[in-house]
Amino acid sequence: MTQTTPAAKPLILAPAGDIGSFLAALAAGADAVYAGLKHFSARMQAGNFSLSELSRLKELSARRGARLFVAFNVMAKPNELVPAGHLLERLARTVNPDALIVQDPGLCLLARQAGYEGPLHLSTLAGLTHPEGLALLHKKLDVSRVVLPRELSIDEIKAFAAACPPGLDLECFVHGALCYAVSGRCWWSSYMGGKSGLRGRCVQPCRRLYTVGKQQLRAFSCRDLSLDVLARTLLPIPQVAAWKIEGRKKGPHYVYHVVAAYRSLRDGEGSPESKKAALDYLDLALGRPTTHYGILPQRPHPAVTPEETTTSGRFIAATGKSEKGLFPIRPREPLLKFDLLRVGSEEDPWHQTVPVTRSLPKGGRLDIRSVPGHAPRPGTPVFLVDRREPGLMAALRGLQTELDAISAPEPEPSHFSPRLPSPAPRPAKPRPLTVYRSQPKGKLPPEAGLWLAPAHAPNLPKPVISRLWLWLPPVLWPDEAQAMAETLADLIHRGARRLVLGSLSQAALLPDAGDLEVWAGPFCNLANPLALAAAKSFGCSGAFVSPELDEDDLLALPALSPIPLGLVTAGHYPLCLSRTKAENVPTLEPLISPKGEAAWLTRHGGTYHLYPAWPLDLSAQTPALTRAGYSLFAHLVEPVPRSVQVPTRASTFNWSLKLL
Repeated sequence: MTQTTPAAKPLILAPAGDIGSFLAALAAGADAVYAGLKHFSARMQAGNFSLSELSRLKELSARRGARLFVAFNVMAKPNELVPAGHLLERLARTVNPDALIVQDPGLCLLARQAGYEGPLHLSTLAGLTHPEGLALLHKKLDVSRVVLPRELSIDEIKAFAAACPPGLDLECFVHGALCYAVSGRCWWSSYMGGKSGLRGRCVQPCRRLYTVGKQQLRAFSCRDLSLDVLARTLLPIPQVAAWKIEGRKKGPHYVYHVVAAYRSLRDGEGSPESKKAALDYLDLALGRPTTHYGILPQRPHPAVTPEETTTSGRFIAATGKSEKGLFPIRPREPLLKFDLLRVGSEEDPWHQTVPVTRSLPKGGRLDIRSVPGHAPRPGTPVFLVDRREPGLMAALRGLQTELDAISAPEPEPSHFSPRLPSPAPRPAKPRPLTVYRSQPKGKLPPEAGLWLAPAHAPNLPKPVISRLWLWLPPVLWPDEAQAMAETLADLIHRGARRLVLGSLSQAALLPDAGDLEVWAGPFCNLANPLALAAAKSFGCSGAFVSPELDEDDLLALPALSPIPLGLVTAGHYPLCLSRTKAENVPTLEPLISPKGEAAWLTRHGGTYHLYPAWPLDLSAQTPALTRAGYSLFAHLVEPVPRSVQVPTRASTFNWSLKLL
């Protein structure tokens, strides 16, 4: 396998969701471009690419000394390993990308089975938040790069760098949209209706207005990350091999200017001229308001500013009064032919994107047709979201001409068949498991679990500790991981034997004790037989599968699994986990969505948990799940604040839906 070594300078890694943006990245001098296929990509709302398109773009990139990375970063369902394997086999044969970006451990194994021999990059969606897991992931999944969370400070990034084993390097985000949630730790869009962020289908419920007390606030809508001049603090860290720009749903204008900005910062030797040029480029990029976030721990910037809009683009006009289905605007700056405008903010469900069909002077009149039933009110803001400058368009036309002259290989079918693990024996009878947030008073049920805190070991006698299921947090930050390792060592010394991991990388925190019963927890997002085989290789003797799966997938998985399975069937499952909270958004108080759905925030350790008021309840489905072969049914007991009213209805997650 090709091993990557840190370059003298980090690569500028650009996003591309369509051919125009890909060509813009090359025109701006990107060192590498990452793009997705039309299936199995974590940005399914982008245009994405066919294999023949990627083959031609790979050739064009190579001519310019640039690399092509392909994002295959989704959680795969049980029945998707065959089509995913076919696609991976054809991708390896016809494109042979310079790297494959993957979040699902099962797809790491599948890529190797399908014949891909190039570098595997572990997506930030894989949920590695502490440096102790680096060496284990490198060894078990054969990854040569890890994409770090956006939430880290420069000191934490240095800690990750110091923990990198030979053959492994790091990639850091420097610019682009921020999720409120920690990557890979958001089930919000899925819980609300089957469109999973882990599968590239997020509908961004965090961008909506929420009622907080008597105010309506953008309580979770993040500004864009922009390290801008602070990106240079990454240069002395040789393990940081790439600066990553987010934005596979963005247009050519954004991609070109952001790439140009970070090239100027990287190559400008810190000169005032290079910094000014970079900031000028970023000002032209038409993104959202920005933040440095937590890169400087002594001077953190807020990621969420609830009173301010976080819509993207530059305000250029307000709508006039509608006339026969048309509403006029008079832009306060000239518009160019093929510019793109957005009417309304992104959190407005009726917003629309409109192409400009002719150049227009400042103050000229442009009539826009309204969406039926959603005519904007007079005074609705209109934003310029993509600009088509003549110089950039000419450069793109030249690249397009060169691309058109490159022939694609003839498509060939794939006859690949994945090698699946042997299924585990069926259990005699499933057991109910009640998982408590803190030590409950009174007698514990026969099967009980307890959430662990990094620096707090429960004070229980050995007979009780030995039968408890001790659950590790879904997220452990660098300053928590070592404390958790010490807590685990103490508990195991005192007799603890049953542990549930919040991520597979947490296996690196366990002492070498051969008689432990270790399960992968539901927040590991395991959803297919090869992902479960990967969990087994990490030392897991069982796994709680992702409750995101729908009925057919949940019922099919036990018969395919190499280890016993559990499922969360009751209790409050978090919508998302976050490292940040706006100052004026309270914890333990109801937060109401535009549709009247209540949620609340609470903090556990260094992570905020957002919970829906209505719990998960699959009790009516447990007979079918029992017949399917599950071993454990978990009930997550989360204390509900007194101010939050629990509705009579409950959620079955995606049981009755077709998970997209």
